[in-house]
Amino acid sequence: MNASDFLLFAFATLMLNLTPGADMIYVATRSTTQGTKAGIVSALGIAGGCLIHTLAAVLGLSVLIAKSAVAFNIVKFLGVGYLCYLGITALLDKSHLSTSTKVEVIPLKKIFWQGVYTNTLNPKVALFFLAFLPQFAHVEAENFKWQILFLGVWFNLSGTLVNGLVAVVFGKAGNYFNKLPHFARLQNKITGIMMIGLGAYLAFAKKANS
Repeated sequence: MNASDFLLFAFATLMLNLTPGADMIYVATRSTTQGTKAGIVSALGIAGGCLIHTLAAVLGLSVLIAKSAVAFNIVKFLGVGYLCYLGITALLDKSHLSTSTKVEVIPLKKIFWQGVYTNTLNPKVALFFLAFLPQFAHVEAENFKWQILFLGVWFNLSGTLVNGLVAVVFGKAGNYFNKLPHFARLQNKITGIMMIGLGAYLAFAKKANS
């Protein structure tokens, strides 16, 4: 993996993790309801679920390569289409980050495992990992498995740091941020444009290399 590929991946990862979504709303809600500690624990639970998805992606993509290189390339091109779809969805999304919903106060241990289960059992997360990670890995390299693992762990680390920051911020000033619905909408627009641009870039890069 060269430096330019990694920098592009790191930037895309950061933008995606900064986009308000189900995981961020879960962390923000827990932080607002039960405090910063509960929000951080929920973020760690989500990280546990993402790690499971990473390992599943490593195994699944490795098996796919072993069976058919053509099938793997099809998955990569479908991944480009999926990234563009995510971008369009983000552009059209009119929702906003809100933590006004009341949730039950539960023990920290349960919060952690709730985060793990919620993330692990989300098929959209699994699909995203299978579509996103292969775009930045080189299938012809002997260390392909380690590339996918590294990318997945980096994505997870970035997301956990962002969710941890969300836990701290909403634990202290959640009510204030609930009054800024346009913030999430603006972030969705930026991410949508970035995802479509990324998908187009990867598609043309593959054509140039083919």
